[in-house]
Amino acid sequence: MPRDLEEYVEAVLEIVERVPRGRVTTYGAIADVVGGGPRQVGAVMSRHGGPVPWWRVIRADGSLPPSHEANARPHYLDEGTPLRASGAVDLRAAFWDPGPPGPKTTT
Repeated sequence: MPRDLEEYVEAVLEIVERVPRGRVTTYGAIADVVGGGPRQVGAVMSRHGGPVPWWRVIRADGSLPPSHEANARPHYLDEGTPLRASGAVDLRAAFWDPGPPGPKTTT
């Protein structure tokens, strides 16, 4: 895990910025790269995630917190993100593995 909170926040947000259009990753996949756990990544996203494509970070079951679903859906439709009949993201089809930090992907 990065040494301080600011470094941790930057590491999380940098990964979120690299998630390609129409793809998603999970809080846990980001935590696997930057350290901590899914809840720590979620805390960063809730406090600092507004300027990045936050809708591309979802729960491991393909869902978003209920408070985000209505705002995320237009983004998913615009980007062509694979969805299940339930409206949740089809994680198998849309998952993007963040791997180690690297250059940003055009969004």
